[in-house]
Amino acid sequence: MRKVLALCMALLLLAAASEERSIGVDNCTELFRTDARAFAARTKEMRMAVELIDSTDARSIENAKEKLKDARVAYKRIAFFLEYFFFTSSRIYNRPPKNEIEEPHLEYAAPTGLQYIEALLFDDPATHQAELLQQCRFLETSAEDLPALLYHFKATDAQVLESVRLELIRVITLSITGFDAPLLKSGLEEGRESLMVIDAVLKPYMAHAKDDIVWKFLASCQVLLAKNNNFDTFDRLYFLTRYALPLQEHLGRMISRMGLEINEKGVLNYRAKNIFSPDAFTPAAFAQHKTGDSAWAKLGEMLFFETRLSANGTRSCASCHNPALHFTDGLPKSIGIHPGQAVRRNAPSLLYSAFQHAQFWDGRSKSLEDQVRTVIHDSLEMNGRPAELIRKMARKQPYRRLIREVAPHRRTLNDTVIYKAIAAYVRTLHPFRSDFDRYLAGDKNALNGRQVNGFNLFMGKAQCGTCHFAPLFNGLIPPTYTLTEFEILGTTLTEDLVNPKPDTDQGRFETRPTPYYRGAFKTPTVRNAAVTAPYMHNGSFGSLEKVMEFYDKGGGAGLGLDIPDQTLPAAPLNLSDEEKSDIIAFLHSLTDRL
Repeated sequence: MRKVLALCMALLLLAAASEERSIGVDNCTELFRTDARAFAARTKEMRMAVELIDSTDARSIENAKEKLKDARVAYKRIAFFLEYFFFTSSRIYNRPPKNEIEEPHLEYAAPTGLQYIEALLFDDPATHQAELLQQCRFLETSAEDLPALLYHFKATDAQVLESVRLELIRVITLSITGFDAPLLKSGLEEGRESLMVIDAVLKPYMAHAKDDIVWKFLASCQVLLAKNNNFDTFDRLYFLTRYALPLQEHLGRMISRMGLEINEKGVLNYRAKNIFSPDAFTPAAFAQHKTGDSAWAKLGEMLFFETRLSANGTRSCASCHNPALHFTDGLPKSIGIHPGQAVRRNAPSLLYSAFQHAQFWDGRSKSLEDQVRTVIHDSLEMNGRPAELIRKMARKQPYRRLIREVAPHRRTLNDTVIYKAIAAYVRTLHPFRSDFDRYLAGDKNALNGRQVNGFNLFMGKAQCGTCHFAPLFNGLIPPTYTLTEFEILGTTLTEDLVNPKPDTDQGRFETRPTPYYRGAFKTPTVRNAAVTAPYMHNGSFGSLEKVMEFYDKGGGAGLGLDIPDQTLPAAPLNLSDEEKSDIIAFLHSLTDRL
């Protein structure tokens, strides 16, 4: 009898647990099934509009663009689900409109999907009509099969909720910048649609948790986007601080209270208040080695200034990354071990460099440890022999105690201790102590009106935020931040933009020999950009004004240079002098107080 009762109790508990795990999974999958059919219908309408394109009828082209916008908005109702549960399938519909290289095997991926259709439509739709029709038919056929993805589909409430919270970050960092549709400028409308589907997915969870505050912020976000849908003039900072970031905070609290928090990617810290909080990222997700002990960072700080790491005792890490200069040296290209001889590229700031998945301008090192090793051994930079040095240091103050802490056994005492220690120190260099950070933390007097407007331009009309992604303002791609982006800008040899000459540095092509990496460089952070001139990989631009002029003209291709695979749009931004000045004012607000 006891065994029967125990079995019944176990079954009841199992049933209760099963019920608890599926608060909103069925609702979510049904929404996807319905919205997938609607998306398929929009792709059909888009294909039909493209078939009617007539080069002599401007209305036919505008109609095709409107149908593309309808398809894009419809896609946003299923994007969160596809990109989380079926990422490979999602790439069919919304990948960037450029030739992509899938690493590490350098597999080539041709442009396809809605973003590619946008690029063709805004170029010369009559000329590209055959390619447009091919793309439309492919999407239409693929979209019709989307409900089949649900065959034997299984998910948990925790996964559904993580997919939703990532979609909210996508709205905050990508939708309002126009990342997916820079020419249509439909980002605000798409962001509103994303929020509407988030609302629909969350309904059973909000009812279960009895949480009205999440619903209120969701509704407010949707209303604001509906009322202020002019892409160029939208006040993004107001939207973020008043509604979107509080929504992220309260959604996180609701998920945590329900005990349904998971983190499948591990880069984001979901316990942070919001994506702009100083603790929004998990440093360990970028670390090759676990060196969390403060002794590692203390040892690394000492070694950072140690000239004996260089062959002739004249150079240290701080020689090119001076803390007083926000960890740069103020030179176009740093001076290396040989007096008067410059190294190949500009020394970027080390601040926030820990939040990257690739190091150096060309991304050839996958870790800070490997970067340190490479610099110390480089014959132009330090030309050091650290293996011989570390054992000598271990016998002398002030290194002895710290080295024994990190390498208590003699057999572990080798040059890797140096690389790990310096990398551990560099990982502490993310202060988040700028006026912009104070503003996001609640001090509304930290920014002036020009800086606020500059942020809105940076994240909107000027399209800066489509490569320098918030909140780090570097090439770490939202919403999962698991990839580092490389761009081909057509950077000129000098800052003479009247008679531009191409720079011959091949960039990432040198270590990843594919044509679509020729001249590609990592997108650095623009935090502290106002105090870390000169700029670009070759230090060719001496002022932010010149940088803004270069981008405003469409990079190298926009200046008339032959840059066939440039990833920066070549069309001019047509920014006014006042708008450029406001963007520069915003960049000044990103200067950390060290």
